[in-house]
Amino acid sequence: MSGMDDSRPFVVCHMLVSQNGRVTGDFLADSACADACEAYYDLNRDDSAQAFACGRVTMAGSFTDGWQPEWAQWETVAVPPGDFIAPAAAGARRFAVAFDRCGRLGWKAACIEDADPGYGGSHVVEVLSSAVAPAHLAYFREVGVSYIVEDDLCEALVRLRALFGVERLLLEGGAVLNESFLTAGLVDELSLVHAPLMAEPGDAPLFATTPLPPVADEVTCYVRGIRCTSSRVLR
Repeated sequence: MSGMDDSRPFVVCHMLVSQNGRVTGDFLADSACADACEAYYDLNRDDSAQAFACGRVTMAGSFTDGWQPEWAQWETVAVPPGDFIAPAAAGARRFAVAFDRCGRLGWKAACIEDADPGYGGSHVVEVLSSAVAPAHLAYFREVGVSYIVEDDLCEALVRLRALFGVERLLLEGGAVLNESFLTAGLVDELSLVHAPLMAEPGDAPLFATTPLPPVADEVTCYVRGIRCTSSRVLR
């Protein structure tokens, strides 16, 4: 979908969607969605991507349960300027990239603990804005979480590749983060698993407000493949 740029990772927006294009809602917990969920996670596990990326809300709901430390404990800790590559990054099999502008995610360890091999063991890299409080940076350093401090989304991706060797990235929501990548021209491919269910109109769409990317030049899109993995799942 976007123009290729070898200085940043190739970005695949990988999402599970309802028949009416929603990515959140009660349909995800419906038993009829079970096959689609498994197909989605299978694709995540099998993909060659070195990293997956989510926004703060998605990461909090999936991995940190909304917990935050007492940030005031780190307010007096001096923090060097710039990005931070934690020791755990050196041997990481995969990276969990959290777009968390204010650094509010309460990670308790350098790597994600999860039974799913597509996520478990992934080293956490926070992408933060220049307005992030130094106390949050100090906390991330203490628990061994790497971070990039950058306001520009494209430049953050360039640094993600340069510092951590990420050549392929799975973008996995939510809708606001997907929208940010789309409007910046940073979505190279869509990987959509379609559940055989409808969601409520008020549930979050694939992209927060933009159905198609605004482009100045003609964009060529192509279908790499469509597979019916069961009688109820199309991917």
